[in-house]
Amino acid sequence: MMDTYVDERDYKLLEADRYTFFVLKRIMGGECKLLLSDHERLILCYTGHPFPVWIWTSDDAAEEEMEKAYQLAKENKLLSGKHHFNIKYSLAEYFIRRAAEEGSELKIITNMFAYDCLEPVRPDTESDGGIHCCEMMDLEELVDFMDRFHKELSIDQKDISGYREDAEEFIRTGNMYFWKDEQGHNVASCKYAPDGDMASINLVFTRPEFRRRHYAENLVYQVTMKVKEAGYVPMLYTDADYVASNACYEKIGYVLRGKLCTIG
Repeated sequence: MMDTYVDERDYKLLEADRYTFFVLKRIMGGECKLLLSDHERLILCYTGHPFPVWIWTSDDAAEEEMEKAYQLAKENKLLSGKHHFNIKYSLAEYFIRRAAEEGSELKIITNMFAYDCLEPVRPDTESDGGIHCCEMMDLEELVDFMDRFHKELSIDQKDISGYREDAEEFIRTGNMYFWKDEQGHNVASCKYAPDGDMASINLVFTRPEFRRRHYAENLVYQVTMKVKEAGYVPMLYTDADYVASNACYEKIGYVLRGKLCTIG
């Protein structure tokens, strides 16, 4: 029996996967196009296009439980080829095999690492310039950063009006930052979003012409310190195959806590 709501039982389930499913915990409390849970072994959550479908299963999920997740996705037309799924590797393997049996193809698109940072380490190389908290006067430039970021990663892409709406909200939180170089150019971006005792750091992006100058490394360190000072545990997701980015985070104190993947 699947309910169309979540309660404290579901949030308790996610505690064991608090790093890998941090985003799921946050979005379950918001507006969702589809939300299903048995409160014990399976949670399926989809906020809507262009975002991925999140499916949580227990680490010891049996094959019949994985089949149940597959059938739920199928019944709700999520296997039409238009959706991506953020899931554990064991379920990803099952979905890929079942799709192949039915004559369609699913594959791993992104391997994700989840990190936290309990003891930030100051970067070895300090960049010129400094951190800047975004204001409404920065709105259009932030929209441009967001557009470039999502196009480069090919994830969660929206139109400009969608990015503008999000950018306005990010600025209002006071948690959206740029790094300004010594000439006053906004060269890198980063923000954080709190939930419970943790805060996820994301939207980390450096304009291509300003890369390899340690701007993002210094910005993420500074934002990490702000997260710590605000009383939260900093965490972030990375593309596991992006070696340079992961090395950058590890240098400033981030520690690998979990693994996840995106299939589609």
